[in-house]
Amino acid sequence: MLTRIAVLVSGSGTNLQRLLEAEADGGLSHGKIELVISDHAEAYALVRAADHGVPTAVVERRGCADRQQFEAKITALLSDYRVDLIVLAGFLTILSGDFTSRWPQRIINVHPSLIPAFCGKGFYGLKVHEAVLAAGVTATGATVHFVNEIPDGGPIILQQEVAVEAGDTPEILQRRVMEQAEWVLLPRAVDLVAAQIQQETEKKHD
Repeated sequence: MLTRIAVLVSGSGTNLQRLLEAEADGGLSHGKIELVISDHAEAYALVRAADHGVPTAVVERRGCADRQQFEAKITALLSDYRVDLIVLAGFLTILSGDFTSRWPQRIINVHPSLIPAFCGKGFYGLKVHEAVLAAGVTATGATVHFVNEIPDGGPIILQQEVAVEAGDTPEILQRRVMEQAEWVLLPRAVDLVAAQIQQETEKKHD
């Protein structure tokens, strides 16, 4: 009984790609990606999902009356696909406390810094790496954590440190953090949590 996973995306889907590859290579042995939801119809992540035979759906904020309707549409899809675990992989819409409270310890996010540094509202994408370089720190990294009502505020699952090097630009640092931390940590963390959910599910059916 594999843990049923939905991945929420907004852009190119490089983290989704690593999850799809991990699933194909056996690195995601306790879960199966059943659905990819994007809040942007043009997101290339949708192409990556389709190339791997994963069903996709688009729920855009601009097509909804308010955030409540937006989240209700996502919830309906998650219910239809009987999802057990939600993975935010470059999903740029902040989910409400009402939504996250219905999924305690069942939503995972990857953030490109060593939380609690350079995180929270407004810290996303290149903005994180720009802030890291402006601060003059010698190390950064990535964090995979559970999602709660506080942006980037849920319990940490895994972290990986990455060196900041002389001459780094935000783009160069972003790529290094992806390669050395995000793409390594996310499949590991997803499989770890999927295994825990799988065990809980099996106990319920014993």
